[in-house]
Amino acid sequence: MPAYWLFKSEPDAFSWDMLVAKGAKGEPWTGVRNYQARNNMRAMKIGDLGFFYHSNEGKDVVGICEVIGLAHPDATDGTGAWECVDVKAVQPFPKSVSLADVKANPKLAKMALVTSMRLSVQPVTADEWKEVCRMGGVKAVKQAPTKSTKR
Repeated sequence: MPAYWLFKSEPDAFSWDMLVAKGAKGEPWTGVRNYQARNNMRAMKIGDLGFFYHSNEGKDVVGICEVIGLAHPDATDGTGAWECVDVKAVQPFPKSVSLADVKANPKLAKMALVTSMRLSVQPVTADEWKEVCRMGGVKAVKQAPTKSTKR
């Protein structure tokens, strides 16, 4: 069973539509410069699922992505300290789930999105996953690991 995560991105820098356009090859999740977020990516496995969250503009969960490449050096980092995983788009949300909606839901009071809002890559519990999927109008996606390039 996959683990669940939340990936934050500013839509003017890298949006859900941009990830969708990458298709099955996906995209490295580069540019993370926080040790806890990096360590979260190091813990990811092929087939883990994540919410794609538009930060700053929109502030909402807009889709589901899948980890397709294990943690590897971030090509945008010249120091060698930072790593990234590769992700691909899996499914858009029929209805985006706003930060305000997440905060208003008592079932999500302990979600990292509420308690650690600035963290760019966050863990999500199975119960939080199901609830946010429900709020977004999708059945909770539980995808088995896929064939992908391991790094």
